[in-house]
Amino acid sequence: MKKILLASALAFFAGMNAQTTFGVKAGYALSKLNSNENDIEFGGIEGSLKSKSGFYVGALVEHKVNDKFALQGEVEYANLGGKAEVSLPGNIKVTEKLNFNRIVIPVSARYYATPELGVYAGPYVSFKASTTAKIEVSGATSNPQSINEGEQYLEDAFNDNLKSTDFGLFLGADYNIYKGLFVDARYSFGLTNMIKDPVNDEKLKMNFFQIGLGYKFK
Repeated sequence: MKKILLASALAFFAGMNAQTTFGVKAGYALSKLNSNENDIEFGGIEGSLKSKSGFYVGALVEHKVNDKFALQGEVEYANLGGKAEVSLPGNIKVTEKLNFNRIVIPVSARYYATPELGVYAGPYVSFKASTTAKIEVSGATSNPQSINEGEQYLEDAFNDNLKSTDFGLFLGADYNIYKGLFVDARYSFGLTNMIKDPVNDEKLKMNFFQIGLGYKFK
């Protein structure tokens, strides 16, 4: 009887483990800061907001409830942010690339339309890892020292005036290509006003699109 119970327990736990899958993922991220004003004026910055290219890497754990439904949690390091373009007299353009490096934790409910195709949605929370800025000037000779001072000013302004945590929602889909290798795409939109102490109801939120490859260990 003990052998039968032990065999049953081993089969039960093996079944549970078979429902839980671990994986890794990485890819391209396109992010944009969004203001409730057409032009942004924040921390001394004036200009129009544009999208910025970046990347992400992360790990995931998926637990299947059955063949159709699953829950998935992830941890990602993502290079997000945006760009601000400022036009000055004399056809001079200043581009300020703002890198908001974040730890992103998404949690999603998944539905498998087919064994290969999964669609999902859920909330995420992200935490500030670091903030860097890079200034590029076109149409005029730039002073390296002035640029360095400007980059430091931007970094200090965003570190001091933006919240370290933000929340949002995301939706996406992935497709298993071959034996655990999958392609994944999602869009995330921030719900948090990232400005600590907004003036005149100013708002700044961040949306980002991700596409990449991953692998689930079987």
